[in-house]
Amino acid sequence: MSAEQANNQGVVVIGAGLAGWHVIDAIRSKDKDVPITLITADNADRYHKPMLTMAISQNKRAADLVRASGADAASASNVNLLAHTVVTDIHADKQTISIKPADTDGDDSETIGYDKLVLAMGAHPIFPPSLPRNVVWHVNHIEQFGRLQDELANGSQRVAIVGAGMVGTEIAEDLLKAGHEVTLIDLNDAPLSQMLPATATARIAKAIDSQGIRFLGNTQVNNVSRLENGALQVDYHHNDGTGNSTSIEVDHVIASTGLMVDEALPTAAGVGFDRRTGITVDASTLRTDADHIYAIGDCMSIDGVPCRYVAPLRAQAATIADDILGAEHAGYAHKPPMIRLKNKAISVMATGTPHVSGNWQTTTETEDELVMERLDEAGNVIATVTIKSPTA
Repeated sequence: MSAEQANNQGVVVIGAGLAGWHVIDAIRSKDKDVPITLITADNADRYHKPMLTMAISQNKRAADLVRASGADAASASNVNLLAHTVVTDIHADKQTISIKPADTDGDDSETIGYDKLVLAMGAHPIFPPSLPRNVVWHVNHIEQFGRLQDELANGSQRVAIVGAGMVGTEIAEDLLKAGHEVTLIDLNDAPLSQMLPATATARIAKAIDSQGIRFLGNTQVNNVSRLENGALQVDYHHNDGTGNSTSIEVDHVIASTGLMVDEALPTAAGVGFDRRTGITVDASTLRTDADHIYAIGDCMSIDGVPCRYVAPLRAQAATIADDILGAEHAGYAHKPPMIRLKNKAISVMATGTPHVSGNWQTTTETEDELVMERLDEAGNVIATVTIKSPTA
């Protein structure tokens, strides 16, 4: 179908990542005929994003990760696909949106209507001023991953990863296993330091170091620049109070410095929103502040907490589908998923709401295993972390 034929679509989904496709799957499991239009700036191919942080060492190309092309998936689900299309505005009062081709810079847009609108456009990598986009990679999307993989195909290379959260730490091991020389850089003194207490992160840092990954903790990257020989110079300083700066030369730099949600569409729709946490939704229905508009996935937050894990997506999508179709439902009951670090050098599993702050208590501490609990003011367990050595 053309965009003109989509003028009166019942449900419009913006974003063709895991969240958007889950909503479509959930609706189609209950209603085969309600009109659905899917709008995405890319080709809408279906793939499992978490695989991106472990695919290079497995020698899997971007094409190997695609489960179905966008066109085939849309056809199978009876969906009107508007690929390579961007949404430029949302008019919540009129229940319309403005769209245009993704590859044009002009103002030549057209308007389509919706009965229900689902915002599933995800979040974008944060690029601090010290990490210029034109020389720094990210692996938050399969197209960018594919280009990076092509660059890494010609033998061992030197790679610096800025940001030692879960994604950065997983990528570091993946690249090391693929034969590359890896430097992992973070503002904190150990990987996962925003999530777990120092007793836990010290074990992760030790495992990372034992593999041969160079970890630069308490380190601020000041600048990344291209040298005449084609390599990159990473200027940085340690936060030790001396102010001394130094640099390393690498072939590639990958940013893993967190995510933020673009403000343009939430602002246009007039929904509650924060760039770091995402679009505010009702915890039970996943409705936004604006009538007939829902949000799901990386762009959404519940009670001020972003929802950026894959595990809850099916339940979230089922709730939205029921609500859109007018079916009775018990409401979405958010439960933080179990978090597993995909690294093989150490087993890290966390449940609940892990955060570095708070009252963490150690319940088990041996050479091979560490178990800690985070307690609230009433003494209730609100998070746990279990760390085991590979041989435990």
